[in-house]
Amino acid sequence: MKRVLCFCLLLLFYAVNAQDGDANELQQKAQRWVGDLKLDDKTKATKVEQAIATHLTAVRDWHNSHPFTQVPAGLNPATGNKLSDLDRQLIVCSSKPASIHIALMQVLNTELNADQAAFILDQYTIGKVAFTLKGYEAIVPDLTEKERAEIRKNLEQAREQAIDYKNMKEISAIFEIYKTKCEQYLNNNGRNWRQLFKHYVDKVKAEKEKEKSGAL
Repeated sequence: MKRVLCFCLLLLFYAVNAQDGDANELQQKAQRWVGDLKLDDKTKATKVEQAIATHLTAVRDWHNSHPFTQVPAGLNPATGNKLSDLDRQLIVCSSKPASIHIALMQVLNTELNADQAAFILDQYTIGKVAFTLKGYEAIVPDLTEKERAEIRKNLEQAREQAIDYKNMKEISAIFEIYKTKCEQYLNNNGRNWRQLFKHYVDKVKAEKEKEKSGAL
């Protein structure tokens, strides 16, 4: 069953592809993201902007020149299921040179503070770290600080990895990998994720039915 933390998550799949567009559009996107940081140092701003534009372009070009068909159809050894087209696209896109990712992160970590660098990564992934964390907090109301910290760590790892993928379908698939880790962590530490999720879904359904009845 596909894990959906909130029905609002569907809206994310209609977002504009983070790394799509022509050279001018990608440059404008980089300018907008850096502009929102309101950096006083224009030289620094230009350096960060160029690093982002270069990265966006490299991700787009690799994706567009490496279709999923370059990965043979076969079985996913972890599940035994046939590799989906999305699985195959993730595999081929994950084979891009590591230097593409490293070059961007070196600039972000050198020129920006931690909050500013996180802001840029959030632009790539349309705020999925905060959004997904809120979902976990809704499903597990008594989430401990230790649990919250572990979940955030996993989601932040997902965010950094996801910036190297072109569209929201691929970015969401990367987050699914780390959401599975979060849920395994909860299960391994005394929680029952399946039960918690079912209770949350039942609660949401009951609230909707109550609202519907009240509106009649």
